[in-house]
Amino acid sequence: MSHPLTAYLNPQQALAVQLPDEHALILAGAGSGKTRVLTTRIAWLFATGRVGPAALLAVTFTNKAAKEMLARITAMMPLNPRGLWIGTFHGLCHRMLRLHHRDAGLPATFVILDSQDQLAAVKRVLKALTLNEERYPPRAVQHFINGHKENGVRAAQVQARDEYTRHLQQAYLEYEVQCRREGVVDFAELLLASYELLQGNEALRAHYQQRFKHILVDEFQDTNRLQYAWLKLLAGPQSSLFAVGDDDQSIYAFRGANVGNMQDFQRDYAVRHVIRLEQNYRSHGNILEAANAVISHNRERLGKNLWTEESAGEPIRVFEALSDHGEADFLVDEIGQLRRDGIELGDVAVLYRSNAQSRLIEHALVQAGLPYRVYGGLRFYERQEIKHALAYLRLVANQEDDSALLRIINFPTRGIGNRTLDILQETARGTGTSLWQAACSGGAGRSAAAVGRFVQLVERMRQLGQGMPLPELVSLVLDQSGLREHYRSEKEGEERLANLDELINAAAGFVSEDENDLQAFLANASLEGGEHEARPGETAVQLMTVHAAKGLEFHSVFLTGVEEGLFPHENSVSEPKGLEEERRLMYVAITRARRRLYLSLAQSRMLHGQTRYSIASRFLDEIPQQLLKFLNRGYAPQTFAAQATAPARAQAPAHGLALGMSVRHPKFGIGVVTDHEGGATGNVQVNFREHGPKWLAVAYAKLEPLPD
Repeated sequence: MSHPLTAYLNPQQALAVQLPDEHALILAGAGSGKTRVLTTRIAWLFATGRVGPAALLAVTFTNKAAKEMLARITAMMPLNPRGLWIGTFHGLCHRMLRLHHRDAGLPATFVILDSQDQLAAVKRVLKALTLNEERYPPRAVQHFINGHKENGVRAAQVQARDEYTRHLQQAYLEYEVQCRREGVVDFAELLLASYELLQGNEALRAHYQQRFKHILVDEFQDTNRLQYAWLKLLAGPQSSLFAVGDDDQSIYAFRGANVGNMQDFQRDYAVRHVIRLEQNYRSHGNILEAANAVISHNRERLGKNLWTEESAGEPIRVFEALSDHGEADFLVDEIGQLRRDGIELGDVAVLYRSNAQSRLIEHALVQAGLPYRVYGGLRFYERQEIKHALAYLRLVANQEDDSALLRIINFPTRGIGNRTLDILQETARGTGTSLWQAACSGGAGRSAAAVGRFVQLVERMRQLGQGMPLPELVSLVLDQSGLREHYRSEKEGEERLANLDELINAAAGFVSEDENDLQAFLANASLEGGEHEARPGETAVQLMTVHAAKGLEFHSVFLTGVEEGLFPHENSVSEPKGLEEERRLMYVAITRARRRLYLSLAQSRMLHGQTRYSIASRFLDEIPQQLLKFLNRGYAPQTFAAQATAPARAQAPAHGLALGMSVRHPKFGIGVVTDHEGGATGNVQVNFREHGPKWLAVAYAKLEPLPD
């Protein structure tokens, strides 16, 4: 006889909720009611008396998810949420460390450092060790410390094989000493210290293993190695570990998530109960069939197949634009039509693989008067790296721009501190001049040399840039200023670098529409960065990366840039694990759509201020053709696999390999010529179907042209 709590569940959901007190793995597909199963399981355990609130621990990844879990449980049965151990990994570890701060070697009043506070602490360490911040950027040192902590590695355990790493280890050691002295912990420390507390204190570990009879974990595919190790310390001989997740939606390897934890869990605990939640309550059948087809090409997966009782629904719409501008225009036209058809703008999402893609889309939406909101991120012209770049450009254009000078005089770090800035400002006020003129006067105390070098840098950029085409000027400033080099040193700087490249594209696009004038370009950037985003509460188109879209759903979804080198990303195509994660990203993107899904691509895109030609993503090939509706061309499957019909093919150079030409290579297979340099004996870039873009020497490439 079913329990009242399970009356509204499907058979697989009910089976998962009412499992016996054993370890279990619940493979919950997209839109399959994962949260409902997890919260109902907890309520059912309480309602049936199998466990009391004090003997259960449930962990998830975000405060929002933890609050939703608590709200759903307390809605099903009266409970005092204060006594429940339900929260995020960091929240639960913090609670444990507060209770046992003496055993953990922490003061009762220990303080948690947020990311900015931690960065400031790292800077103090570097200063104390007299380590040059240009060679050891504070943010890179911060990532070094956090990365090792998240892998359970203390400073003394770091293997330093060269001088550079030894200095990083020294900074890590000094940072640990400084944090202990000041009674502070960072976010990574919360988990590591909690793990070490349980590992090194047998009595305390036994206490918690006896206490927590049921441990439930949400989004198990996103756990890293240390989080799984922490869970294993809490799970005693009498505990039941109930892990809910979807290996097909594991997309956070760059944050340390280890999808292999799911298979390790099965093996480590000899899990007998693996339940697949495959009925989807979100999407129409064609969308699910496309998602199933794409993800089936991944080899390392536990396996499941989404299905729905809904109809097949509409075909998936595919649009190939001549250019990235044409793609953006198409999006705007379609979104406008959806609104006329009665679809709320807030139920429409535009997804992209890289944040840099948002600029053209934002521009097109602004021009069309369509309100939009960037979800989980900043609009293009609000991003830190773009603001820094524009400040340099503003100072090149007008040395009297005090706000631009203040923003970048010490970014990247060049040894100009607050005291020096105070002196400059006092000098400027006293003489009634600009900060630039005060800087040129040399009256800036001990940092006069550093200020002088900054003045020389700006002057050099100004002189070199005179008469230079606008895109080249922007590129020059990005290089000379040190911005490129700075962001190359960041752990996640690749996205910032892509945004800087997109600023060059913006300059190139501006020149094609307007004059080659820096002041006009800066004015245009200010206008683009104005108050165009939707007001709070206003319904608006949602713009976001595919990563940010996980867990969300929309009536209509536009997935843009479905091209080789972009999606899948060129950094992933040559490495099997990277390609499998890209395919999981595609699976996540597809399953965000409830009723309508658009896939768009462009034959050409601006990259580094130059036009590059693209071929369609292999993921488009992996969707059964009968599910697709081509809005502007009737391509056969092999066309997507092998060719890109470039706009008006350029005249072939001496070697005969023209832009847009399809070619075959004996090792890399079929691809499309996207760039060339150096004439008949020069180099040619080919975007290969299986291996992504590669530069090859024409004389040795053995490239065979293919017929159109």
